[in-house]
Amino acid sequence: MVQLFLPFIIFVSLFEMFLAMKEIRMVDLKSQYQKIKTAVDSSIAEVIENTEFINGSQVKNFQQNLENYLGVKHVIPCGNGTDALQIALMSLGLKAGDEVITSDFTFIATLEVIALLGLKPVIADVDPHTFNISVESLKKAVTPKTKAIIPVHLFGQCADMDAIMTIARKHSIAVVEDCAQAMGATYTYNGKPAHAGTIGDLGCTSFFPSKNLGCYGDGGAIMTNNDELAKMCRSIANHGMKVRYYHDHVGVNSRLDTIQAAVLNVKLQYLDEYNKSRQEAAAFYDTAFSSSDKLCVPSRNSQSTHIFHQYTLVLRGIDREALRTHLQHKGIPAMIYYPVPLHLQNAYKDLGYKEGDFPVTEQLCKSVISLPMHTELDTEQLEYITKSVLEFLS
Repeated sequence: MVQLFLPFIIFVSLFEMFLAMKEIRMVDLKSQYQKIKTAVDSSIAEVIENTEFINGSQVKNFQQNLENYLGVKHVIPCGNGTDALQIALMSLGLKAGDEVITSDFTFIATLEVIALLGLKPVIADVDPHTFNISVESLKKAVTPKTKAIIPVHLFGQCADMDAIMTIARKHSIAVVEDCAQAMGATYTYNGKPAHAGTIGDLGCTSFFPSKNLGCYGDGGAIMTNNDELAKMCRSIANHGMKVRYYHDHVGVNSRLDTIQAAVLNVKLQYLDEYNKSRQEAAAFYDTAFSSSDKLCVPSRNSQSTHIFHQYTLVLRGIDREALRTHLQHKGIPAMIYYPVPLHLQNAYKDLGYKEGDFPVTEQLCKSVISLPMHTELDTEQLEYITKSVLEFLS
């Protein structure tokens, strides 16, 4: 008789927890803003008061502050993360048909910019544990036409940059790091810690609001220690100009808005604290799920910190949509990053890939689910989320 009442008792307990706590969001920017409201409002008001809406002093300040934080010589702010990738590739002087290798398991922007520039996208499979580009798959993808590699530091930890840089230097290939999900992560490169985005020839990031370092609109940046590439990126981002009205290169118009820079200047001061909060939430999830053989918690690359832009589980023998529906009924959002591999997207059928070409990515796309992950998760919310997941498994 006691066993019959246990599910009911668990249900009542979870329902009482739900009623008592604040709303659970995938990303809780509202609560984060409330903690830094005074500083953010003041910084934005300064921009409006000075009417420096384009290329204002806050943009230059943020550029310098981010250079200092990353320990990199040059940061080139721009309009968004996709622009950052496009400008970085343009700065390399690649020609139509040149091949650029990137990961199959990522957001479409990484592949998109390659195609937009008339370059040939080449896709590599990913490591089943870290979800980052597989070194073995990368090696097989390199040809004499390969001119660049874009490793994506997915979900908050760095790809195997030692191996990637070794391959790139051996074949004289440029490396453009996509660190849009890993701002603040570090990687032990050649025995020394280096920030994501500062190891390759160029690094690119997005300041989309949900990122670990996010603004309140669109924004992005390029990072490099190469003086010539920095000059070229700055010129390309400003209509190909070095001197006003003298256009030396084909360029674009991509600027970081001054108001967004004002927000980022405030939030950069809290980035390490934000990442620590994410790591603590991830550790809570890990502990709660470690005893289940149906849930594979995120693996860690021993050379990289993990700052958990997403907390992504791999499900084993579980109906993912049923779990997602169960969580939705409990008021818990859950997302699928990403449901379709890049090589099977309709827009890129002409690349000639087919189902079965990249089995690791294809399996991940069928079995991953991401739980709420942000800086404002509290213990009560984490307990409710984890108990709700485990309730579904029981």
